[in-house]
Amino acid sequence: MTDAIPAATVILFRERAGAAPELLMVERARAMAFAGGAMVFPGGRIDPGDVAFAKQIGAGEDGPARIAAIRETIEEVGLPLGLSPVPNKATLTRLRAALHDGMPIADALAAARCSLDLTVLHPFARWRPDFHKVRVFDTRFFLARAPEGIEASVDATENTRLTWTTAADALAASAAGTLSLIFPTRRNLERVAQFASLTEAVADAEAHPQPVITPAIVERDGVRILTIPDRLGYPVLSEPVETALRG
Repeated sequence: MTDAIPAATVILFRERAGAAPELLMVERARAMAFAGGAMVFPGGRIDPGDVAFAKQIGAGEDGPARIAAIRETIEEVGLPLGLSPVPNKATLTRLRAALHDGMPIADALAAARCSLDLTVLHPFARWRPDFHKVRVFDTRFFLARAPEGIEASVDATENTRLTWTTAADALAASAAGTLSLIFPTRRNLERVAQFASLTEAVADAEAHPQPVITPAIVERDGVRILTIPDRLGYPVLSEPVETALRG
């Protein structure tokens, strides 16, 4: 298997009374080498600064991924996920700009006088697709409740727009051809669509094993199928290779 790039992403829930929760998704710029033009959850690769900060604070084995998920959420959509105290608008703007400029997160947080609460993130899944001619990422998916009282805003660099959408609506838009989803995002949306709340989604994640998922190509009745293992909480396990967007 190709060496993978460690990465992290977060599925942010915004719950509504009497309705399905909305999830925050961003559209990747079409010029991006990976998943250009696709709608994804906020996230990205784990930086050396994330690893160093995790070691500094004793964050544990998945600490770098948790830190990266929070950092990318701040950078990509401007939401202060896991920040304590919650910074005011001016401080958050400076913090976001510093991270965009490549400042290590430990230094950026010190300047903003904020600490991280990594417990706001709940492990959901870990994917490591190994698709031919596509960058390989080893991505940890987390669930979290979106911070309240602050509007998300697109970074207009790696991503061109953002939207709050239910999982069902995102899947319907993809079926209608108005939204592009890569294979892992589609499978995770199908799984999240089963739940009426973040609490339900977290309970499901805790009830299932979370091995590294590497989709495999098999042939069934002469059709090449991209598939994932059963019994991991996913209601849909496969898709024809010809329709699966792999990045």
